Amino acid sequence: MILNVVNEIAANGVLSGVVYAESVKVKETGQDLKAALDALVADKAQTEFAAETKDAVRNLLKTGGFKPSGRNKPASEYLAQAAREGRFPFINNLVDINNLISLETGLPISLLDASAIGGTLKIRYGRPGERYVFNASGQDIDLAGLVCACSGEKDQPLGNPVKDSMEGKIKEKTTSVVGVIYSPADAHWRSVTERAVAQFAHWLKLEGGADKVESFVV
Repeated sequence: MILNVVNEIAANGVLSGVVYAESVKVKETGQDLKAALDALVADKAQTEFAAETKDAVRNLLKTGGFKPSGRNKPASEYLAQAAREGRFPFINNLVDINNLISLETGLPISLLDASAIGGTLKIRYGRPGERYVFNASGQDIDLAGLVCACSGEKDQPLGNPVKDSMEGKIKEKTTSVVGVIYSPADAHWRSVTERAVAQFAHWLKLEGGADKVESFVV
């Protein structure tokens, strides 16, 4: 499958780095990936993201009117906080790839099951009244004004820089994934995002077993 990516809010300064991978397998994290993540977590246990990075990401989330604070702070900040508090979540190979890149760049990332997206990924703001459930307890998040990764076919939000939906999250039997890196659109962050999608693709081949990977920065 060829994934089509439509960024409807690029003019608002929202950049999306997208990686699509087929024939992946969800499994225990391999030693190379675990070593890389262990080293990064140890480093972030002692240091926070630079203020410029945090401000850039939060300002990105504000472009549609969303307020990224409290429980609605970017997912990358949650990861950094978990590292500092000694409770960093090691999940599986695919999620750990996602978390490695997010912790390294300071950018929030959605990791979604490609089967929920279909042939087109749309990046847009959540509309008034839109919500989705993000955990097994049934908690939901108000998506109004929030940057969202959506199924282009159903026009349905599946992920965002704060919390991904239960419907969009990868499952044990997931075989294809889409990673969406949310980034400011200036020259510096475009360069960071281009390197990040290349790294994402590398790990998806090496640790995820992907036999086909496509990447985009739009």
